[in-house]
Amino acid sequence: MEASPRIVFMGTPDFAVASLKALVEAGKNVVAVITAADKPAGRGLKLTPSPVKVYAASQGLKVLQPEKLRNRDFLQELRSLSADLFVVVAFRMLPEAVWSMPRLGTFNLHASLLPQYRGAAPINWAVINGEEATGVSTFLIEKEIDTGRIIFQDRERIHPEDTAGDLYERLMQKGAALVVKTVDALGAGSFPSVVQDANDDLRPAPKLFREDGQIDWQKDTSSIYNLVRGLSPYPAAWTTLDGLNCKIYRTEKVSFQGSALPGDYVTDGKSYLYFKTGDGWLAATELQLEGKRKMGIADFLRGYKPASTRS
Repeated sequence: MEASPRIVFMGTPDFAVASLKALVEAGKNVVAVITAADKPAGRGLKLTPSPVKVYAASQGLKVLQPEKLRNRDFLQELRSLSADLFVVVAFRMLPEAVWSMPRLGTFNLHASLLPQYRGAAPINWAVINGEEATGVSTFLIEKEIDTGRIIFQDRERIHPEDTAGDLYERLMQKGAALVVKTVDALGAGSFPSVVQDANDDLRPAPKLFREDGQIDWQKDTSSIYNLVRGLSPYPAAWTTLDGLNCKIYRTEKVSFQGSALPGDYVTDGKSYLYFKTGDGWLAATELQLEGKRKMGIADFLRGYKPASTRS
């Protein structure tokens, strides 16, 4: 029986921890982990390790945290590990000097059914665009980002009430299983290698910025509903409420008859807060006013006095 390939794992956030943990628990030969440098966090700006580093350290794995991936000393150390395979999950873009190094190649786990939703925020954009399904893909890294030959894919339904956070959790676990399956296939030398179809109907998944989360109440109810859940819990859709910035994490579509302009709201000051959209109304059910904590609508209204109420 062929020995398990020597693996270098690259990743940073919680999403990557699930895959690293799956490899370790499956008995795979992880010889080193590469992750981001510790970053200042919290009120005291204390240097804090990435979730991947925390888990790797708990397992006694060798951890490397290069500032620059093209650094000569880092490349020399990476080469000295004699890895057969690099596994990349939620890490940064790799230079060719890195991804071309191992004999079995370098593969990446991406949270979409490639070639759809290439980019930094595939989970968010799939929900924002109202997709009914997405998934995870493993693919061999090549020069152009997210364009390499697909190895495996696994489909996941998007439920109408799913937030990006809900979908993140399921794809994280599904992706971890796919990573182990991909390592096994590459190690055995028998795996699919499907060229991505470059057609004109591809939907991108670019990085999200604060302005992407600003709610345009002129849009239709469904579009705003999808934007809110696609940005929840992070970075969060937002609007202004009586001049104050307000993040909205969950909404519900409601049937309500009332005359108002898009962006106006009505509330009884106790149990509901409805916003007028371009073609109807949306109830905000979980929100956070600037300087306050996130809360459900009843708790929110208990502590907030809106400019106007409706009995």
